Amino acid sequence: MISRKIRHVHRYQEVATVLARNGFSLILEEMGLINFISFSRRIRRREEEVDPITLGQRLRNALEELGPTYVKIGQIASTRPDIIPDYLITELEKLQDQVPPFSFAEVSQIIEAELGALPQDIFRHFEEVPLAAASIGQVHRAVLQSGESVAVKIQRPHIAQKIETDLEILLDLAALAEKRMDWAALYHVRDMVEEFANSLRNELNYEIEGNNAQRIRKQFQGDSSIHIPKVYKEYSTKKVLTLEYIQGVKLSQFQTLEALGYNRKELAENLIKAMFKQILIEGFFHGDPHPGNIFVLPKQVISLIDFGMIGRLSSDMKDHFASLVIGMMRRKTEDMVEAVFAMGIVPEDLDPKVLYRDVDGLREKYLDVPMSEVDLGSAVNDLFKVAYKHRIIIPADLVLLGKSLLSLEGIVEQLDPEISIIDIAEPFGEQLLKERLHPAFLAEKTWKHFREYFDLLLNLPKQAKEIFSSIQRGKIRVEIYLPELAAFIRKLDRISNQLSFSILLLSFSIIMCGLVIASALGKEPLVFWRIPAIEAGFTVAAMMFILLLVSILRSGRF
Repeated sequence: MISRKIRHVHRYQEVATVLARNGFSLILEEMGLINFISFSRRIRRREEEVDPITLGQRLRNALEELGPTYVKIGQIASTRPDIIPDYLITELEKLQDQVPPFSFAEVSQIIEAELGALPQDIFRHFEEVPLAAASIGQVHRAVLQSGESVAVKIQRPHIAQKIETDLEILLDLAALAEKRMDWAALYHVRDMVEEFANSLRNELNYEIEGNNAQRIRKQFQGDSSIHIPKVYKEYSTKKVLTLEYIQGVKLSQFQTLEALGYNRKELAENLIKAMFKQILIEGFFHGDPHPGNIFVLPKQVISLIDFGMIGRLSSDMKDHFASLVIGMMRRKTEDMVEAVFAMGIVPEDLDPKVLYRDVDGLREKYLDVPMSEVDLGSAVNDLFKVAYKHRIIIPADLVLLGKSLLSLEGIVEQLDPEISIIDIAEPFGEQLLKERLHPAFLAEKTWKHFREYFDLLLNLPKQAKEIFSSIQRGKIRVEIYLPELAAFIRKLDRISNQLSFSILLLSFSIIMCGLVIASALGKEPLVFWRIPAIEAGFTVAAMMFILLLVSILRSGRF
């Protein structure tokens, strides 16, 4: 970490200065980074008053000022309502990529380096002005030699190196925070940042995004209500992605949809069906279904774009999520708690009674609301927040699912406020339930458990032999924690210190009494090497007494 600080000292100074300017000096002091701010700045910091704005606004301002990496991390963090408070998410969702487009000359250089030829040699037409520019890349419209319209996404020059530098610094800061601040260690801040960093690294690799788009396109083959853009693999690399150009109306343009005569209820139903097919049937879903990523094409066709953020659900995770929803529908607290336990990693010191009480409180919140009117995304995210409160670690993909449901509900409510997501999703849940009860599925699951137990049984003699060998060599370490035993040991410790103090005090009294008697009998002061013995004895004993008393008081066992 020290070598990284030296290597990136200038960037550390920039980060520290921006944080201080936005009112986070106390955190810098706690982390021991205040020295990265110039002395004059520290003096001014004491005299200046931070702008009277909220913590969320100050955080958003700081992230935008620090640049693309921090903006993207903030945007990714806004998808985690389970671990980020609502008042911060509200501001993080407003983060904007305030980055100007890079030049066409740089675009040409990147395309030539990645595809082996200049744009004019590959495409029949290539628009020099980008359609959109963001922190990681920008999109240009082009036409292939075959006449097909495409959108070409080009990664910003040198952005990968800049982001990697910032991620190194962020991970160092997270590790430092865990060492110096109890709350950071309690909530595993480094793991959180590591998760966000991995998501951002995936976004830097356009091949991953292209593969995601192709996989979702296969999910809807034969479905005329959903269209996923085609990926042109021969014109795509890690830094260049060429997709079919989608020309339609953004789902966020509700007035335009109304003017063109689209049936908003039908659009809402098609979108809900598409998302639940991805979630409950395929287990591979679009992780960022906001209105800007959804287009409406003629004949009520829905088209999804931007596949940089994807959620994956294993068979077990789909089962757990289905069990959670079923428990919510039945208003069964026990079923909901069991589903949460099955979903996440539970800390050893968790109090099940307190968790049950909190989950039961959520159940009562939705008790008098008809299930058709319950916001599924809100209910799931409320439950995940309870899990996080009890330090139950829910897999990121399940949390992303909760966030996607929230986004879906927001869109659907604007399209058709009277539609029920649960009613439309119910057939997918029934299909999943049928799959779980299908003889082939049950046989496969039974065979899986049988193999696990059979392997365990086969390895049992070997493991038992290793344990007995370790016992014979004295290498078995047993840790036992008994609260009563710990209290008893503390009491013994206190008694021993008090006994030591009493013995020392008694010794001191006997020695001083002897010296006083000797002095009285001799009718003259006792002197050793010209030093008055009684006065010296008093001084030494007093020093010993003070040292022992201080040590006992420091130990907290007096």
